[in-house]
Amino acid sequence: MEPVPTMRPISNENKEIINSNPYFKVCARKDEGNCGGRITIDHTIIYGGKQLDELWSLVPVCEYHHAVGKFQAGGDLNREKHVYIALQRATDDQLRAISKAVDYIALRDRLRVKYGKNSN
Repeated sequence: MEPVPTMRPISNENKEIINSNPYFKVCARKDEGNCGGRITIDHTIIYGGKQLDELWSLVPVCEYHHAVGKFQAGGDLNREKHVYIALQRATDDQLRAISKAVDYIALRDRLRVKYGKNSN
């Protein structure tokens, strides 16, 4: 059984950027057309047993696509798709820095085939 990752708050520096960056105001899965609820931030990558607090790894999703809030028991959480959206936003150097047990560049390439190059 895998250990549960440590819940990590978003750093104050990243909160400031998130609050001022238009990317974080809209659900990353808006093109699917079934959004609902407020925008939340999904920590997509677990590194060293903790949620990674890098901007590229933080994905804005509505409550429905995060399966939280009023959609806790009936949302459409697709963790793999959220990871892919994050991986698209990272540079190869950023991915190499955390690619100890997982080859995130190869994972991004595999998910690109599954979800399409511009899926977000």
